[in-house]
Amino acid sequence: IEKDKNMGGHKITNQNSLHFITPTIVGWMDVFTRKVYKDIIISSLEYCVKNKGLSVHSYVIMSNHLHLIVSAKESYQLSDIIRDFKRHTSQSIIKEISQNPKESRQVWMLNHMKYHAKCNKNNKTHQLWKRDNHPIELITPKWIKARFDYIHLNPVRAGIVELPEDYLYSSAKDYIKLEPGLLSLDMIDADYNLAG
Repeated sequence: IEKDKNMGGHKITNQNSLHFITPTIVGWMDVFTRKVYKDIIISSLEYCVKNKGLSVHSYVIMSNHLHLIVSAKESYQLSDIIRDFKRHTSQSIIKEISQNPKESRQVWMLNHMKYHAKCNKNNKTHQLWKRDNHPIELITPKWIKARFDYIHLNPVRAGIVELPEDYLYSSAKDYIKLEPGLLSLDMIDADYNLAG
């Protein structure tokens, strides 16, 4: 991973290798406390899996950020997929917030995103995601296991569930109970290598 001087963060240099990434909401705003916004993330990831060459190996959606272990299939660029995913989810979530009469935080959330957009020349009105995804290339099974465990234990550490597999918006159920969760995964095997 090398520092991207233009983006103020890191960039993905090996586009088809396994990466741990953390897309984060601006100002750590708790957007994903509502099911409707988490479901936008799931459907957008599923679209990227089916149509854009994304492989999702592990994930969790927390209240204001996601953790993902992902890779791009051959001939696809992981950074392009993540860019398009963030653009689409940003537009969809902002639209949902704007049009949802039951969203009690609507004015505050939109104002918060307007404030952050002023500091970013790429956003004209609202900014949902921070620009950097903090990508970490996962080279060894030890690194994969560490990030894998970190992802699945996130809801436990946050006090949301007692067991990782009880959290709906995570890949823990797929791995621990060996039951399909919400998202199509490319599984990692028991030795923390790609299964396929």
